[in-house]
Amino acid sequence: MKIALIAHDRKKDDLVQFAIAYSDILAQHDLYATGTTGTRIQEATGLAIQLFRSGPLGGDQQIGAMIANNDMDMVFFFRDPLTAQPHEPDVTALVRLCDVYHIPLATNMGTAEILLKGLQEGLVDWRLIAERRK
Repeated sequence: MKIALIAHDRKKDDLVQFAIAYSDILAQHDLYATGTTGTRIQEATGLAIQLFRSGPLGGDQQIGAMIANNDMDMVFFFRDPLTAQPHEPDVTALVRLCDVYHIPLATNMGTAEILLKGLQEGLVDWRLIAERRK
């Protein structure tokens, strides 16, 4: 499966710790991330990650394009709900695309853990069905 990893500045440490804890599961999938977040995860885990631009510089939109093309299966976007984001319209668009295309989305560690454990148990294999990818 193709999994996107994104985090606002104040949530990057949380996503790095999450990736460390679940690196064995994440290593079995194709990983994509926005620039700084992906670099930090790579350095901490050694996971292979395709890096996009940072979120404010278009990385969120690059991942959004993959979602719109039905080429992304799951998104972990650790959002900071207490800090205004200068690229909030991009964030909103990414979340909307996940809803439009039925992409599982975790915006916090609790939901991310449930999605990842569900992935491990085969509970989101419906994303692998060829007809869903059209």
